[in-house]
Amino acid sequence: MLIAVGIVVTYIVFVWLVFFRFRLLKFNIVWGIVGFWVGVHMLLIFLIALRFFQPFSIDGHVIRPTVQLVPRLPQPTILKEVLVTSNQQVKAGDVMYQFDRTIYEANLAANQAKLVEAQQNAKMLDVDVQQANDAMAEAVANRTYAQEEVKRYTDLVPKGGARQETLDKWIQQLAAADAQVAEAQANITKAELARDAKIDGINAQVYGAQAEVAKSQYYLDQTTIRAPEDGIIVTQQARPGLVVGNRRIAALAVLVADADPYMLATFYQEHLKFVEPGQEVEVALDIFPGQIFKGSVEAVWWGTGQGQIKPSGNVPTFRFPKVQGRIAVQIKVDDPALKRFPAGVHGAVAIYTGLGKGFEPLRRINIRLYSWANLLFPLNL
Repeated sequence: MLIAVGIVVTYIVFVWLVFFRFRLLKFNIVWGIVGFWVGVHMLLIFLIALRFFQPFSIDGHVIRPTVQLVPRLPQPTILKEVLVTSNQQVKAGDVMYQFDRTIYEANLAANQAKLVEAQQNAKMLDVDVQQANDAMAEAVANRTYAQEEVKRYTDLVPKGGARQETLDKWIQQLAAADAQVAEAQANITKAELARDAKIDGINAQVYGAQAEVAKSQYYLDQTTIRAPEDGIIVTQQARPGLVVGNRRIAALAVLVADADPYMLATFYQEHLKFVEPGQEVEVALDIFPGQIFKGSVEAVWWGTGQGQIKPSGNVPTFRFPKVQGRIAVQIKVDDPALKRFPAGVHGAVAIYTGLGKGFEPLRRINIRLYSWANLLFPLNL
């Protein structure tokens, strides 16, 4: 806008000098129409070139990744210590919150005992298989002996050498021996199935007990909340005595990460015709009036909320006219002169596509005027 005003003022001064100050030409209706026509088109040429070849936005904000610090505890637990304060810088691994460990240490000890018991039971399964095999051998021996006796008495009874009752007795014992062998075989199968029930080569009961120990250890570790990465703590309101657990939804605080900050600026869609990643960018941050920072285009976010229809049972409703959604461009600011890059800082962004080189100085003047104006505005003295 300032450039457009400057162009108009310069052209008006030029017309005034030619027609009124030095009277180089005589002003009339024809010259008036021509002058107005030329002035308008001159202004349009500059405006169109700047809008497409050097897009400009005053809707830029610094974005920093954040981590919501939410306790991951399965049951109500008392917060014992708060070791951080708001606006405190922390390093990855620093202890920030300590919760009561009593319940979780007890759960871990109980599950460790169950693991030892499961390991002992797993060793006894081999003994059970051996006992089943021994019982099978005994049952087979009894059946063999009964078979021999039945055969012997079957020969003696017709000859009068033995009584029929004795033969009947051994026939019954042979049937019992057959049943004993079948039972022994079933016991062997059961013992072998129990022994061979494994996951990744580990007995199933031991595997399950190990999983319970791992889960108990995980929740015990969660009683100590450590910084996941370098950053600064904001909105820290937690106090010792606070009870958290499986029903808590809100975070204790927010960690604003030091790594990977970027700037997000929105542009009218038609102004991004020639914008590509890697192009030069200049940024004027309101927090640093009078300074210009260098950067580059990282990505164009080709999407807006207007392009999304969320699954629902309602038929989409469209109402026109509707204001077009602006497209966001992700900017990487890598100027070594930048001392601070706080989250949420506002600023202006100018992108230089490499086209229309003759118009670049105007855009560079434009963004510098914006930066210098921040020395005065807003006028809240």
